[in-house]
This record gives sequence, structure tokens and C-alpha cells, in this order.
Amino acid sequence: MANQPQQLELPAPRTYSRTEFTALRARVKGLSITTITRAYFDAETTEPLGVERLLRTMRDDLVSLALREGSSVLVSHLQASIAKHAEVRLTPVTLQLIEEAAGQWARARPALDHPLSRWFRPLVAARLAGEGIRTIGDLIAFINRRGGSWWRSIPRIGVGRARVLVAWLRRHASSLGQTVELEVELADPLVAPMPIVVTRGAEQLAPLERLAVPAELSGTRGTNRAPGFAYVRAAHDLDAVRAYLHRYDERPETQRAYKRELERLVLWCVVERGVALSSMTVEDCEAYKAFLKQPGERFTGPPMARASRQWRPFAPGGLSPESQRYAVRAIRAAFTWLVHVRYLAGNPWQAVTDPATVKRARKLQIERALSLDLWTRLRVTLFERAATTGAKGARWRAARALLLIMGDGGLRIAEAAAVARPALAWLPADDEVPASWLLEVIGKGMKERFVPVSDECVDAIRAHWRDRGQDFDAADAAGPLVAPLVVPPTPRARAKFRTKEGDDWVSANGGYSVRGARGLTQWVIDQLLDALPELTEAEHRKLKRTSPHAFRHTVATQMLASGAALEVVQQTLGHASLGTTSIYVSPEQSRLRREAAKYHDRLKRL
Repeated sequence: MANQPQQLELPAPRTYSRTEFTALRARVKGLSITTITRAYFDAETTEPLGVERLLRTMRDDLVSLALREGSSVLVSHLQASIAKHAEVRLTPVTLQLIEEAAGQWARARPALDHPLSRWFRPLVAARLAGEGIRTIGDLIAFINRRGGSWWRSIPRIGVGRARVLVAWLRRHASSLGQTVELEVELADPLVAPMPIVVTRGAEQLAPLERLAVPAELSGTRGTNRAPGFAYVRAAHDLDAVRAYLHRYDERPETQRAYKRELERLVLWCVVERGVALSSMTVEDCEAYKAFLKQPGERFTGPPMARASRQWRPFAPGGLSPESQRYAVRAIRAAFTWLVHVRYLAGNPWQAVTDPATVKRARKLQIERALSLDLWTRLRVTLFERAATTGAKGARWRAARALLLIMGDGGLRIAEAAAVARPALAWLPADDEVPASWLLEVIGKGMKERFVPVSDECVDAIRAHWRDRGQDFDAADAAGPLVAPLVVPPTPRARAKFRTKEGDDWVSANGGYSVRGARGLTQWVIDQLLDALPELTEAEHRKLKRTSPHAFRHTVATQMLASGAALEVVQQTLGHASLGTTSIYVSPEQSRLRREAAKYHDRLKRL
């Protein structure tokens, strides 16, 4: 039998990213491998020797493709170089010709599962990874979820770099199979967005700051409008709602909560009910109360930026009974005020009862308090990581200061973000009272209280101030106790901080926003989960779901466990009544669990 000729199949050529092509060009121009590794690769996970091998292999692959696919002139030049030097000696011009000949086969196409470090510079990839964005797919999902201002929460990613990233993702949409949504526009953040007119039955909803409604549903001629002179200059219902919310300008958390409830009500009135807010009857109020149990599909969606077209006022699943009760009470209070200022003639919500809720024996949130052992280990790890150098060490020191302020003084996250240096005072010893630091806190309802903090907490704040280039112990020391180290290069941020040193804008008088403080807390919790591999499964689960408020619960439970009087804990936390503080004391529940355990143990022995 004659031998049959067989076709030799060559393996598919390896592909390389834009970053790797750039690194090879830098190597041909004479840059050292160490410099290339630092500039184009993750220096913490990539060794210079590995980069050198990669570039050598890449050169050989490109030359092989050029010999097969290039022009006769290029092939002759490469063969002559090989004959003379036993390998190809590349110049920038030769490499450019090789790329033109072999690039269409060797140039990689980005995919959703590719790590960002393969396509973007290490600094950019590291900043995105700090927010949990590690692949191209993660980045697209993050941008679409957050909308046009997605870059605000990422340190040192400004609007200019954000535009470049979005343009690159859209340019490679065909190979990725996904793209950034069209409504993600990176316009000037200081320019007010265009309003969105929402009509009855509309699928597109808009938050209160962008909402516009048709004249017939605006409330200019609402049937419940009060006759005669009104005390507010509100031409329609949206003006009246904004006038009410203006009362809480100095209480942003309260304002945000009330805005959410009134925003939902206005949208429901227009889109679902087709009635103006100032024309609501008791029947309309009862219908909205029922709607809160299971909002319609067009009203629900995953969390999105308020600028996104996918934003929806409700999360999937509806509201809990407690949230329904809160919504009804908040709306009733707003309508009562509108009657007082003579915008409305009467309050139909007075005839609506609150949704039924379970009267709980104990608030479950306090179960999130950290145990003494776990909290102690966290403090030790924070101390160790805060001793590191570099930008990450500075961020650890800022996070340590913030967590100790909350974990020593029981401050709410908004209180910890707002507290300033003049509020912290050193009090010398007085007879049996030891010397200590005392922190003045302005809490809910503008109520003042004083809480002691540890020397360890003050040392952490002092170290954080050194990173900011400020003297904590100076006689005229001022500014927030915890503040961002670098200000994002945006007009809004620069307007807030107004301080520049050389080419960098730095934090001077502006502290963290509540959102920024939450982000720093979440970052350090994620870091602690990786830094403490010896955690038990239960400890890992508890730490993973830890929120800033959990440190407040920790202070209360540990103070009571150490024998502190209930009244002392009440003053520390700033509770209005002992009843609120007493949720941290549950001897009845402890006794119930002990007796039940005895009963169950007896059953095992039968």
C-alpha cells in the first residue's frame, strides 16, 4: 500500500495584547527589563526574568509569522540577519514592519474573562482591582450598574481616564460580545442633566432631581390644594416636595430617606395611578399602601446609579413590613407639613392605618456585633498592616483610624466622617478618674454627647495626620479626624477641598463623605478577610457581612459585658431612651437557651 501524503497542520499562533506589544517596542528601543516590568506589568506578581522570557518568545513568534506571511523584501532582510547573527537583531523600523506583516494573526482580541492587567497599565488595573474589578467583564458590569459617574468611587480614576476606558470598551464591543450602554455618558458633572418627562404607563422612570411630569398631573390644579395664601412658593407638587425636603438640608441622612419615600410616591401617582399628589384621596393612599407590599415590575430593579436609565425606585422583592410602616409614616408626616404651610387643604393619610408589623422581642441587628476575641484580633492586624509603607500603608492607617473611632466611641458612620480635630480634647487625671481623651459628638437631632476614646485610637489618628502632612498636636490643629489623602481630579472634588500642592490636589479641610467612609470601611473589611486565613467559618461569615454600624453594636455589647451601667452605654451611644439601649441586654433569651439546651440534652440520653 502506497504511503498517502498528509497535510501538515501548524499550531495556531500565539496572540499578544496591546500592552505586550508596547513592552516589546520598549525593549527594542533599549529600555531595561526592570523598567519594562515596572511600567507595563504587575511588579508584585511578575518577575523581570519572566518578562524577559515572554518578550523573547514573542519576538520569535512574530519573526516566524513574518517569514511566512511577510513581503519578499522583509523575508530576505530577516534571513540575512539570522545568517549573520544566528538570530534576528531587531530595530524599531524592523519591528514595525514585522508587526504590519504578522499583527493580524498575533494580535490578541480582548475577551470578557481577560484580566485587566493584560490590557491596561498596572496602576490603572490596581486601582480598579481595589473596587473588586478584576476582569473586562467585571468592568463593563460595574460601569453599566453605576452609570455615567461610575468612576467617582475609584481613587485616581478621573473623568478623562474614564472616557478613555469607555471608548476602548466600545471599540472592542464586537470581540467582547458586550458593551457599555449608550446612556453611560461622561458629561461635565457640574452641568445639570436634562429632565425626563414621565407620563402614565411610562416604562422609563426618573429620580426626583431629573423628574418632570405633564401639566395635568403636576398638581397645579390639584383638587386638594388649599384655597387662599400658601406659606411656600410652590407652583406644583414637585416644588412642594422639594420645599419639604429643604428642611433637612443639615441632616443629609434623614433627607435622603424622606426623599426616597416621596420620590416613590410621586412616581406611583403619575405612572401607575394617573393622579396628582395634591389630588390623592384616602382610596389612593390605601392603594399605594397595598402597592408597597409588592411593587410592580416596572418599579423594581437591581441597584443602579441614579443617572442610569436602568435606575428603579424599588429593589426586587418589595419592602419588609417594617419598611412599609416607615414609608407610610414618613409620607403622613410630609403631608401634615404641607397642610400646615397651607399648600394642601387636608391630609388623607390621617385616615390610613400603619401596616401591621411583628413586635420583635429583640432587634436582630445586634447579632452583627463582633465578639471580643475577633475584635481584638482585628485591632492587632490593623496595627500590623498600618506599619507598612507606601500608598497602601497610608490607606491602612486611614482605615484603622476610622474603625477605631467607631469601635471605641460607638459613633455612627456619619458621625465618624464628620467629627473634627477641635472636638477631641485631652483631660488630665482627677483623683480616681484616669487621664483620657474625650470626643465631642453631634449626633441625631443635633444632640451633643461626649465619648471617651482610647490612646490607641488617638495614636492611629495621629499617624493618619502625618500621612496628610499635618501636625495633630499643633495648638491650631483643625480639620476632620479622618480625610482622603488624595483628592480626585474632578471639578466637584476640587471645589470641596480647594487646596493644591505642586501638581497634586490634597485634602485640607474636607473629610470623607458618608459614602466615601463606607467605601473605606468595606475596603478594609475585604482586606482583613484575606489577611486572617485562620478565621473559623462562623467568624469569616460574620466579618464578611460586617457593616460600619456593627462596630457601634460591638461597643454596646462589650461595654455591657464588662459591667458598664446601662445609663453609661445609653450616653455613649446617644440613645434617646434606655429602652433603645436595653435591646443589648437579653437575660431572658439567654435563660431560654440554657433551659432548652438542658431539655434537648436530656432527650439524647433517653
